[in-house]
Amino acid sequence: MTAIRVLIADDQMMVREGFSVLLGAQPDIEVIGEALDGHEAVAKVGELRPDVVLMDIRMPGMNGLQATREIAASRDGEFGARVLILTTFDLDEYVYEALRAGASGFLLKDASARQLADAVRVVAAGEALLAPTVTKRLLAEFTRLGAPRAPRMDRIEALTERETEVLALIAQGLSNGEIAGRLVVTEATVKTHVSRILVKLGLRDRTQAAVFAYEIGLVTPGG
Repeated sequence: MTAIRVLIADDQMMVREGFSVLLGAQPDIEVIGEALDGHEAVAKVGELRPDVVLMDIRMPGMNGLQATREIAASRDGEFGARVLILTTFDLDEYVYEALRAGASGFLLKDASARQLADAVRVVAAGEALLAPTVTKRLLAEFTRLGAPRAPRMDRIEALTERETEVLALIAQGLSNGEIAGRLVVTEATVKTHVSRILVKLGLRDRTQAAVFAYEIGLVTPGG
């Protein structure tokens, strides 16, 4: 089994070393580098080609949100680093902006070693990852910003009825396995639907798909 290659970007040395030790103890995860700020993170992504970048938000110079935008923009379909945001700041604007910037996941720094390792695996596999408390705040942010009064179905004309259904379930936070169970299909079939949705809508990953579904009104908080 090929190890998941991880780059840690944080301006605090103790944080970088702590995460490095925790993840380095996992047999399927390899920490291949560290970055002190956003500029260095972007440069090392191009140099080291990690699978996942653990990205702090608040760093001097280029912050984590700016770095995430650049890294996400450089992705080529399924190829390239996925960003997992790690922060102590459980705030609405950071959640929303991090996902809009192209992050594939968002986890608070008080997560356990097991939660951290599992988060890396989930993001590396192309799944979305949001801590439960963060998910609630994300939905609250959409409510505050105001969802469209009526669903903008013109934005998803290219999708089939089943693909639209899968998109709505992605936005509700269901994994491929859970969607497969809900629709009574195989997980491989769900993966195919997800891939087609991303291609048709020009989205980077399922996290972006979830944000998109809320923004067009396909799914609404609490609905």
